[in-house]
Amino acid sequence: MQPTEVPRLVPLRSNRRRRVLVDLARIFSTICNPFLTALALFVILAHSQAHDAQSFWYLLFASTFFTSLGPMLFVLWLYATDRISDLDMTVRSERERVFVIFVLFYWAGTAMLWLLHAPRVLVATMGGYAAASLAVQFITRYWKISTHALGITAALVALVYLYGQQPLPFLVLIPIVGWSRVYLKAHTLAQVIVGTLLGGVSVIVFYRLFGLI
Repeated sequence: MQPTEVPRLVPLRSNRRRRVLVDLARIFSTICNPFLTALALFVILAHSQAHDAQSFWYLLFASTFFTSLGPMLFVLWLYATDRISDLDMTVRSERERVFVIFVLFYWAGTAMLWLLHAPRVLVATMGGYAAASLAVQFITRYWKISTHALGITAALVALVYLYGQQPLPFLVLIPIVGWSRVYLKAHTLAQVIVGTLLGGVSVIVFYRLFGLI
């Protein structure tokens, strides 16, 4: 009598479940990439502060170039020219060098918005991102911190300030993104927690400095 194949179903199902979870974690990591969350945030902020279509595009470009478009294109260029091993910059020494450029982008963006007399909420948000990028660049010398957790938290804290209770359900994205980074073994739980705290604190501190809260 031939042996049944039933015992093989358990590992097969287990492997499939793991593949599904890995794919799900990758989807959340991609959608909630720091560049994309910053882009979405400043689209919303520019729309909320603009008086007409011209001022919307003016504020949008002045903010997203320094937080999303410029840094993202820079990382893609580094990857295309084989200057970094992967888009996540898993090698810490690579992250340290690249984050120096990110710091310059964010602080230049803050100065630009300040000189252009942009609405305070835009300047304060950009300043919070700039301060967080400087902290990340310093921390990266010794430890790896989750910029995914930082990015989603900073964006949601800013939206809660702007719209009150309406964005609260989206706060569930913070633990989901944190889980995805830990599940993919891109970060430890401690690195995710520190990234989350840094993202929230940096925005709150700058909102207080600018008298928004």
